[in-house]
Amino acid sequence: MEITALMSRVLAVCFKEEILRSRFKGALVLQDKLDLNCVHSPAVAELMRCIRSQIESLVTGLPPKEMSAMSLGLAHSLSRYKLKFSPDKVDTMIVQAISLLDDLDKELNNYIMRCREWYGWHFPELGKVVTDNLAYCKTVRKIGDRTNVAGSDLSDILPEEIEAEVKLAAEISMGTEVSEEDIGNIRHLCDQVVEITEYRAQLYDYLKNRMMAIAPNLTVMVGELVGARLISHAGSLLNLAKHPASTVQILGAEKALFRALKTRKDTPKYGLIYHASLVGQTTAKNKGKISRMLAAKTSLAIRYDALGEDTNAEMGAENRAKLEARLRMLEDKGIRKISGSGKAMARADKYQHKSEVKMYDPSGDSTIPSTSKKRKFEEVEEEEEAGEEPVTPAVKAKKPKKEPGVAEEAEAAEETPKKKKKKKKDKSAEAEQEEPAVKEEVKEEEEEEAVASQPAAEVRLRTVWRKSNGNVR
Repeated sequence: MEITALMSRVLAVCFKEEILRSRFKGALVLQDKLDLNCVHSPAVAELMRCIRSQIESLVTGLPPKEMSAMSLGLAHSLSRYKLKFSPDKVDTMIVQAISLLDDLDKELNNYIMRCREWYGWHFPELGKVVTDNLAYCKTVRKIGDRTNVAGSDLSDILPEEIEAEVKLAAEISMGTEVSEEDIGNIRHLCDQVVEITEYRAQLYDYLKNRMMAIAPNLTVMVGELVGARLISHAGSLLNLAKHPASTVQILGAEKALFRALKTRKDTPKYGLIYHASLVGQTTAKNKGKISRMLAAKTSLAIRYDALGEDTNAEMGAENRAKLEARLRMLEDKGIRKISGSGKAMARADKYQHKSEVKMYDPSGDSTIPSTSKKRKFEEVEEEEEAGEEPVTPAVKAKKPKKEPGVAEEAEAAEETPKKKKKKKKDKSAEAEQEEPAVKEEVKEEEEEEAVASQPAAEVRLRTVWRKSNGNVR
């Protein structure tokens, strides 16, 4: 207090009017602590900029080399002060811890599998009764040979029911006999499994504390393990903060992403964020929506943790509550308004049946090829009247030849109605009594009627037949 009072007196004598400060916070500190009149304004900032640019001419006796070294050292000092370097903010420890935790999990799985397979030759029934891996290793380490189960107390490891089952199974076990040396090696392996399991639990607690110190909002959003894996995958917390929400969503699924882009299929919806608790408790159809929303809120939490000055987790807890409310709404299939208060239920539109009634098309039932009906009867008649020879299509199957009169009568009988048959018979009877010229005209009329009632293919066949017999005009 005495030093502060002395400084205020000296400064009051030296600076009787005002002190110009380039930074607003510094001006406030001097004004509060030393009771001095400090001024900070844009004009003061411009004046300080001019002084810095002309410092070499204002300060005499300093060579330019020393001036540049002084400026560099001052810049480094200010940078260190702004970064506020703290050992609690080092995310490298998180990257190493999560990598070691994954390695321990792999080694534990290998050791436990080997222990079960090895001791299973001697006591195979124990593996079916005791399903927990740590309890299995502790039981094997305590009993050793299966003949010692009856006199061993396993109450501190197993419940009473399972202990009774183990003792009953040991009496009727079908395993082979092993030596004491084998039992000793198996016990040593069980010791390793128990030690690694205890160290893994200790490492998990350490990782949890570090995550809450470095990235509390990220930890609240996705959990310790998923957050640590995201940081490890990105390299650091600052690098992860530079990623957009879409990258955070599929971080860890790069192979699936590039494979989908290469094969032009659907891209993955989630990567490491799939193991978060919010995504895990969602139904399959809503996992994509929840992972997208969680990635957006997680990206905000990461940037707040990496670049913010506060170390509380209020923002992460608030965003998680919003996501949980949204998840409940999706699960309940509630339809609510987006605008307005958001509390009123939206009105569902009236259902309208929009399906079209399609009628049956009987044209597809015909077995006659469509290429045979290219020409119409009018075109054939116009060609015959003009004296042109119609082009006949290639006939694949030859029909048996019939006499001219018989063929005409058979075709006319099949396709013309009964009334026309009677008219044809009357006309033919009258034509026989008339002159030969009249007979030819009657025949031509009959042929024209037959042509009009026959399809195009038969007209062409008749034309070919008439040409071959020399009856074409």
